[in-house]
Amino acid sequence: MSLKQYQLAEQLEQALGNPHQIDSIMSFQRTAELDEAEQFPHDEIAWLYHWGLQNYYIPTAYGGNFTSFEEFVAFVRVLARRDLNISIAFTTLFWSFLTWMAGSDEQKEKLSQLIREDHMAMCLAYSEREHGSDLVGGSVTATKVEGGYLLNGEKWPINRATLSGVTFVLARTDPEGGNRGLSLFMVEKNELDPSQYYNLPKIKTHGIRAADMSGIGFSDCFIPDRMLLGKEGYGLELGLKGFQITRALCAAFSQGAADTCLRTTLNFAVNRKLYNKRVIDMPHARRTLTNSFLDILICDCVNIGAARGFHVATDQFSVWSAVDKYFVPVTLEQVMKDTSVVLGSRFYMRDEHDSGVFQKALRDSAIISMFDGSSVVNLHALILQRKQLAKTRGRLRQKPEKLAAMAARLAQSFSLAEPLPTFEPNKLELISRGADDVMQGLEGALSQIAALQQANDSAVDQAVLSQVLELGQAILEEIEAQDQLITQSAFEHGHDQSFESFELAKQYCRLHAAIACILMWMHNRDQPALGSFFAQGEWLVLSLHRLLSTFRKSLATPPLMYYENVAQELLRLHQADKMFSIVPFQLAQPTGEIVSQTNPSTQEAISHATAPEPQLI
Repeated sequence: MSLKQYQLAEQLEQALGNPHQIDSIMSFQRTAELDEAEQFPHDEIAWLYHWGLQNYYIPTAYGGNFTSFEEFVAFVRVLARRDLNISIAFTTLFWSFLTWMAGSDEQKEKLSQLIREDHMAMCLAYSEREHGSDLVGGSVTATKVEGGYLLNGEKWPINRATLSGVTFVLARTDPEGGNRGLSLFMVEKNELDPSQYYNLPKIKTHGIRAADMSGIGFSDCFIPDRMLLGKEGYGLELGLKGFQITRALCAAFSQGAADTCLRTTLNFAVNRKLYNKRVIDMPHARRTLTNSFLDILICDCVNIGAARGFHVATDQFSVWSAVDKYFVPVTLEQVMKDTSVVLGSRFYMRDEHDSGVFQKALRDSAIISMFDGSSVVNLHALILQRKQLAKTRGRLRQKPEKLAAMAARLAQSFSLAEPLPTFEPNKLELISRGADDVMQGLEGALSQIAALQQANDSAVDQAVLSQVLELGQAILEEIEAQDQLITQSAFEHGHDQSFESFELAKQYCRLHAAIACILMWMHNRDQPALGSFFAQGEWLVLSLHRLLSTFRKSLATPPLMYYENVAQELLRLHQADKMFSIVPFQLAQPTGEIVSQTNPSTQEAISHATAPEPQLI
C-alpha cells in the first residue's frame, strides 16, 4: 500500500529509470560526463519539461498541479538521488512561490504560462559580490522614473543567472529607507533592452560544476511598473518569507544525495571481501552504515514533518524552516563523510566505483547548507527568537485550550494519513511570536505514549515504550535547562551573538529533531505503508539516543540487537531497491545494460551476518 502523496515520486522514479543503467535519463555515467565537461544539462532539463514536472511547481489555483510540500519534497528527492546539478537547476522553479505569494493576478497568470508553455526557468538575484548575505547592505538600485524603474548594479553569484528567463531582483528603491527601502521585481528578461543588461562569466565551482553559476548586471536598465512584485518597500520582507519556503525544500536535495552515497557504499560493502570476510560483516563498517541510516530516518522525520507543517502551522516557519535548513543538510553532509570511510581508497577514485557518483554527490552537496541563508544565518534566526520561545513554552502549561489546539495541529502535521489544507503563503510571519508546536508539544506527546504503555497493548513492545519515555524525559530536562539559561541571559542584539549562543541554537535543532521523531512514530505507527520496522520503534530508541548523546554522555547503551535489526532493515531495503526512508517507496530497477556491478547479492549478506559477534563501536 502506498501513500497518495508519494505516488508522483514513484511515477517519476520509474520514468527516469535506474541510474546505473547506461541508457536511463540522468544515469550516473551521463551526469559524471556532464560534470567533467562542466556542460549544462540542457537535454535532461528538456526531458523533465516534456514529462510535465514543471506543473508541480505551480499551485492548482494558477493552472498547475501543486497540492502539497510533502509531495514536492518526495519528487525532488528522486531527482537529487541521481544528480544534484540537474535537480537544483530545474528546481530554481520553486522561486515562483514569490509570485504565488505576493504577485498580482496578472503576474501569476503570466508566470504560470511562462513555466507551463514556454518552459521558462527563473533565478534569484539577491546576493552581491561585496555584500554576500547582507541583503540590506546591497548596492543594486531601482530608481523610479516615469512608467517604471531604472536598475543599476550587479548581482553575484546567481544560479541560472544566464540561462533563466525570469529574474527575481532585490533592489534598493529608497536610499534612506533602511529595511523598508528594498523592493522585489519579477524581471522578464525577454522584455529588456539587451544593451541595458549583461551576464557575468560562469564561475568555476567545487561542486555542481555543470551549473550555470554566474551573475547579472544592469546599466540604466528600464523595467516597467508591472514588474514590481508586491508593494514598493516590501522586498526584504517578501525575500525573507520566501526563504522560509525554500529552506525546507532545499533539505530534500541533501536527502537524495545521502541516499545515493549510502546506497553506493552498500554496493561496495556487500561485495568487497577483506581478511576473508565481507566489508559489511566488519563491526565498524556495519555500525557506521547503520548509524548513517538512522541519521537519514531522523532527517526524514524533520523534513517530512516540516513539509506538512507548512500547511498547518504556517505562521511558525521562521522557526521550523530554520531548524530544518540547518539540521538536515549539516547532518547528511556528515553522513556522507562518515560513509566515505567504508569505501576506503575507492573514495578517491573518480571512476572506479559506480561512475564516481559518491565523490560527485559529496562535492555537490557542500553547496546546500549555503543555499537560501547559510547555516550561520539560520542559527542566527533561531537565536533572535529563542528567548520568546522559552517564555511562551512556560506559559502554555496554564492554557489547556491552547494545548489542545496545538495537539491537533501536531497530529495533522505528522500523521501522514491526514489530509492537508491548502497552503496559504499570506500566513507566513517574519517571527513566530513565541510558537513552536514541536518543542512545546513534547509533554503532551509523552503523556500519550505513557497512556499507551498503561494500556499494555500487545502490538507495542513495552521495552521500547519504556525507553522512549525515559529518553523523552531526558529531552524535556534538556529543554528546561536551556530555557532557564536563555531567559536569564541578556539579549544579544544584531549580529553580536556569542559563540555559546550558536552552540545553544545547534542544541535546539537537535532537540527539535528528536521530538519530530517521537511525533512521527506516535502518529504513524499503525500506518501500513510505513511497515512493521517503523512500527516496532527500535529505530526511534536508537535515534533519540543518538541525538541526546551529544548532551548526555551517561545515557545507557541501547540493546545491541536494536542496531542489528536496523542493519537488517537497511540491507533489505538495499536488496529490494527501495528508498532509504521512513516511507520506503519502490525505486526503478535495472532493465538493461548496467555500467558496473550494482545489484549485489544482498540476501547473501543478510543471511551471512544475521548474528555478528556483539561489539561496541
